[in-house]
Amino acid sequence: MDNVTPLGGDVYEIDTRMAGYSGITAGYLILGDRPCLVETGTSTSAPVVRDALSSLGVGPDDLATVVVTHIHLDHAGGVGDIASYYPSAEIVVHEKGARHLADPSRLMASAKMVWGDKLDVLFGTLAPTDAARIRALGDTGTIDLGNGRTLASHYSPGHAKHHVGLLDSLTGDLYVGDAAGVYLPETGDLRPATPPPDFDLDVALDSIALFTALKPQRLLFSHYGPVADVPTTLERSAEELRLWVDLTKRARAEGLDLDHAVAMVRDRTRERYAALRADAATAEQFELLSGAPSNVAGIMHWLDRAPR
Repeated sequence: MDNVTPLGGDVYEIDTRMAGYSGITAGYLILGDRPCLVETGTSTSAPVVRDALSSLGVGPDDLATVVVTHIHLDHAGGVGDIASYYPSAEIVVHEKGARHLADPSRLMASAKMVWGDKLDVLFGTLAPTDAARIRALGDTGTIDLGNGRTLASHYSPGHAKHHVGLLDSLTGDLYVGDAAGVYLPETGDLRPATPPPDFDLDVALDSIALFTALKPQRLLFSHYGPVADVPTTLERSAEELRLWVDLTKRARAEGLDLDHAVAMVRDRTRERYAALRADAATAEQFELLSGAPSNVAGIMHWLDRAPR
């Protein structure tokens, strides 16, 4: 299938085609004795993911585990649908997100407030998962991939309080979710992901430091794809976070409201990203991946409640 890319080590990248776009959201299938899907994409992506797994020989009773880095709808919105397609799969999530997969009503209500009429088009509806099938991870945990291969889970908040990174014992791949920002492979751009309500700069930087200490061989971004230059990329992740926070602080000190703060930060960071100087479609893709309004709003929210 044209949306499945082999990455070596029995790992396959799946373009989950969020809202019909290519290159926005990636899921990953780790094949082997106990096949594991990392990230489901949105609810509307669930049939795309099912077709991709089928093309790789994974049938309804073959998938052992579904694990999500966190419960935001672009990563976990398809959990309920995927759980129904694969009745034998265990669903794995950090303990701070588990109850929202069993009962998504609060999560969907808050998403509706943020996205309004765009919610159905972008994400669809997260269906509930039987609580008995959900395994809640603590700050560390292990997922059995078979033949001694494991995914080790590492709590990595800052982007979201229910976020984990996942390290593959065989390949050294680290599934970074959104904790290291978003990456655009076409241009090599990296930009932070700092949405409300959970963003916290100090905690986010600690998570990037943890990722560095794990010494992964490769970073697998949910947005989007594999990156081999690990130390440089994680340094850039931290630098981007600090820059966006510094600029937002400056806008706040000048008394700018959110719209004007977004305009200022967008203007002052524009030259950093080749995507914004590329064609309109690439620029639109980049904004969908890491929207300046969401980023600045998340930083403002943190500044409002952080002791200073």
